[in-house]
Amino acid sequence: MLRRVYLKDFAVISEAEIGFSTGMTVISGETGAGKSLLVDALLFIGGARADSGVVRHGADRAELLAEFGLDDAPSAAAWLREQELDEDAELSLRRVIRADGGSRAWINGRPATLGQLGELGSLLIEIHGQHEHQALLQREHQRALLDAFGRYPDELGQVARLATEWRDVQRELERLDAAEDSADRLAYLEHQLAELEREALEPEALEALMADQRRQASAADLIEASDRATQLLSGDDGFAIASQIGRIRAELGKLVGVEPRLADIDAALESAAIAIDEASSGIDQLRDDFDLDPERLQELERTLGRLNDLARKHRVTAERLGERRDEIAAEVDELRGRDASTARLRRQRDELADRWTSAAAELTAKRQAAADALGKQVSELMDQLGMGGGQLDVALETREDATPNPNGAERIELLVAANPGQPPRPLRKVASGGELSRISLAIEVAALGLDAIPSMVFDEVDSGIGGAVAAVVGRKLRQLAASRQVLCVTHLPQVASQAHQHYRVSKGVDGGITRSAIARLDDKARIEELARMLGGLEITVETTAHAKQMLADGQRD
Repeated sequence: MLRRVYLKDFAVISEAEIGFSTGMTVISGETGAGKSLLVDALLFIGGARADSGVVRHGADRAELLAEFGLDDAPSAAAWLREQELDEDAELSLRRVIRADGGSRAWINGRPATLGQLGELGSLLIEIHGQHEHQALLQREHQRALLDAFGRYPDELGQVARLATEWRDVQRELERLDAAEDSADRLAYLEHQLAELEREALEPEALEALMADQRRQASAADLIEASDRATQLLSGDDGFAIASQIGRIRAELGKLVGVEPRLADIDAALESAAIAIDEASSGIDQLRDDFDLDPERLQELERTLGRLNDLARKHRVTAERLGERRDEIAAEVDELRGRDASTARLRRQRDELADRWTSAAAELTAKRQAAADALGKQVSELMDQLGMGGGQLDVALETREDATPNPNGAERIELLVAANPGQPPRPLRKVASGGELSRISLAIEVAALGLDAIPSMVFDEVDSGIGGAVAAVVGRKLRQLAASRQVLCVTHLPQVASQAHQHYRVSKGVDGGITRSAIARLDDKARIEELARMLGGLEITVETTAHAKQMLADGQRD
């Protein structure tokens, strides 16, 4: 619900703040005072394009701010969450239009595009009147209005779900059809897979292969080092470490009786001699494993060369060749089963198309019944709103594209004959702004706010009417305000008297500059304003009494 609008340096308004509540709010004023400026401001706040002409003369920029409560706007709240622009249950939209033609916008204090303002604004406010920006003129909105009026969410959901599933299957078929020729591709991949499967590509196998190659490449050095170590540890030339330790033990053993502590040293030397003997034996065993085998080394290097060539071919490291093999194997399996998959998907697609056709036919029947009922109700309301003999038809036009569509098998078009004998024409082509406003009002009253938009603005809906018809318009607006917030710009007292709150726009000259001001009226001021609307410049006692009675009658629910 719209709660507050703040305007600064906007057109002839220097500064104004307007608070709104539930129910019906009217804005009145003398011709040229700027009654419709609020509607223009809401259009710009909702993303409409604006030029520098809306900036008050002499100012650098115009500032527009609107604050909303979101308790009655779940679609807008969901949109804000998706865009990560939510701020509890409150919403602030701000637009700055500069005198040089530039413009900036904010949603909850964060920079936003005009496109984002437009998307969000369409979920918050519906503007009816002599403006091109009217949701009711959009065929998509007309379809949504009819579907809301008909109340058949299950049928809508079934059609949308089946169409989405059909589209997913169709896309998968197109992907398969767009791929390379399966036979050539399969042969190519099978050749690559055979090359990879001839090699041991598991990580442990690669690690063992490279370790074996390193040993073979260094076999001569390993053998030479082993021989030198064995000679130094336990050789026969008398200079080996084992022989030296034996001589040391013999010399010290002669003196153990003189110095008992030498026994511990002898034990340590004995342990060293044992360790050296074990090390020498270990080296001998390793030496037996070392084998200078040039052919084996060549074989290992050829294997590593093949792996490196394969890695370059597949543009991966040698360590990732196993993963690449598995990827190719998976694609080979898919290609081998492609024909079967294609046949299965085609059967699934055809089955979904049949189910969608059946579900769409049920939806069409529901829509036709709703279209007849909506057309009848709106036509009756048009008669009450001074358009006697006028008629609304809701046309269901079969789509030329027979493929499953989430919105059903037809497009919706609202057709209107404003006067008897005229052929019905699309609502978007109705020429008279006043007729369009009243037709829009009749449609909204018939639907009684079944769409999710919480605030409705009617600009000059009473254009070209008066008397009893004007009173009917006022009652219908007040009736609509029971379920939606209604804002109405009017020049008729019969409409203004029905409002829950009333604002007056006045115009004056200050320092040679024309300025408009907006003020909320109390009951006394409302009677004065209604008297002005009734009697013009000459307000009599009778006019005032009439205005007082009109206000009392209008506030009687």
